[in-house]
Amino acid sequence: MEFNHKPVMLKECIEYLNIKPDGIYIDGTLGGAGHSSHIYKKLNEYGVLIGLDQDYFAIEVSSKRIKDLGGQGKVFLINSNFKNIKEICTDLKIDGVDGVLLDLGVSSHQLDEAERGFGYQNDAPLDMRMDRSNELNAEIVVNEYDEKRIKEIIRDYGEEKWASRIAEFIVRERKKKRISTTYELVDIIKAAIPSSARREGPHPAKRTFQAIRIEVNNELGILENAINDIVSILNPGGRLLIITFHSLEDRIVKNEFFKKAKPCTCPDSFPVCVCGKKPEVELLTRKPIVSSDIELEENPRARSAKLRVLKKLT
Repeated sequence: MEFNHKPVMLKECIEYLNIKPDGIYIDGTLGGAGHSSHIYKKLNEYGVLIGLDQDYFAIEVSSKRIKDLGGQGKVFLINSNFKNIKEICTDLKIDGVDGVLLDLGVSSHQLDEAERGFGYQNDAPLDMRMDRSNELNAEIVVNEYDEKRIKEIIRDYGEEKWASRIAEFIVRERKKKRISTTYELVDIIKAAIPSSARREGPHPAKRTFQAIRIEVNNELGILENAINDIVSILNPGGRLLIITFHSLEDRIVKNEFFKKAKPCTCPDSFPVCVCGKKPEVELLTRKPIVSSDIELEENPRARSAKLRVLKKLT
């Protein structure tokens, strides 16, 4: 299947990366090389593009797409999660980078490829693994986690107010037979949510599917540590851009960015700082950037996207 993925807020990302032709840039969520292709076109023979993705198919497709551009810069495309970014730079003998981009959304390809089990619009095996070599998948979460943990996942990661009923219905149904497909799970979710609550808003399964996907891929656990690692490898003036798609991710990014921009722990009553903690970064976006109306017409999946940017000071 063709790996088509519209890069979200492409114009804004390229502008905020402030690309130097001889710089070193990392796309930590390569996908179909939507963002990376435009980064690469701005590099000269001394520039370096590093693309990471835990989906090997993304690496294969992006390798061909970037090669077809005929650019001059060096390219390293690596089948790995961005949580390993420091180790990857060490392996490549790179001491510092000038920009890192993370687009935390599920790619259009992964959503559209039914067999991956990310979506609720097609019937498919319950999978949701971004890295297919991982043992944990959605079927294991749904069938083997206890009811309390399933409720917590759906409530905390999906922000679903019907989490308790959905977890109860899942456990009840799996006693009859193992839940193995997306449509089976969708039917259970619909049965759990009262009909009056299903008449408005997004698809009733959207929040639960999001929550299970986050659990399967440990998305939130990875993010906080990755931000710290990325800031540590940025050159002075280097930029970190993160695109999030739900409030939990955005809250983590906002809090981590703020802690690095304002690390002082002195009480407000102190006239001067005595803790000695200095800002590591400057926030280039006080509020998150969102997609324009024009982009939303072309790509409705960008509706919940938020972009935050910081710059390394020293």
